[in-house]
Amino acid sequence: MAFRLTPHERGFYPLFTRAAENIVIGIDLLDDLVSAGSDARPALAAKVKDTEHDGDSVTHEILVKLNSTFVTPFDREDIYRLASSLDDVLDAVEEAADRIVLYRLDELPTGIPKQVEILRRAAAATAEAMPKLEKVDKLQPYWIHVNSLENEADDVYRALLGELLAPPDDAPPSDVLTVLKLKEVVEVLEQAADAFETVANTVESIAVKES
Repeated sequence: MAFRLTPHERGFYPLFTRAAENIVIGIDLLDDLVSAGSDARPALAAKVKDTEHDGDSVTHEILVKLNSTFVTPFDREDIYRLASSLDDVLDAVEEAADRIVLYRLDELPTGIPKQVEILRRAAAATAEAMPKLEKVDKLQPYWIHVNSLENEADDVYRALLGELLAPPDDAPPSDVLTVLKLKEVVEVLEQAADAFETVANTVESIAVKES
């Protein structure tokens, strides 16, 4: 770990922890929404939106602190990227919840709950890692795990696209508009997985610079 002559502001660590814990809440709500009936989904989507607003508030706190802190615990660009990527996760989660409700989607392909389950595991790993940022060199298992989860998410994503856009010849005909709506949800959930990977890659980048 690099030796610093000047004490640095450690108040960023609790903020990153809050952001990650808030993501866990949002994805748990999305999981409930995906499993719920159509009538229960609007209320759950509203809760997801509230969680996303809470995430925006934490991101704002991080950026305000970044702009007012002379000596930061690690590179400013990494602080900004980490905050932005955590925010991107919740933005995608909120967008997926909103589209499921807005498009009045009823039955969802089994791959969508699989996508959400992978996001739940990535959220749990990230929430566990953020309080340990001060010892970032110990977090290699975290970023390896999240990168593995992103690869798993890619596999589910590709399988879902195949199911939606190239169904077997003996499959019943699908409504084209419904397929397009579902494709949008699937793509947004993949964006959330990508954002988790960016978070993990940023943590790895911080570790390399601090070593």
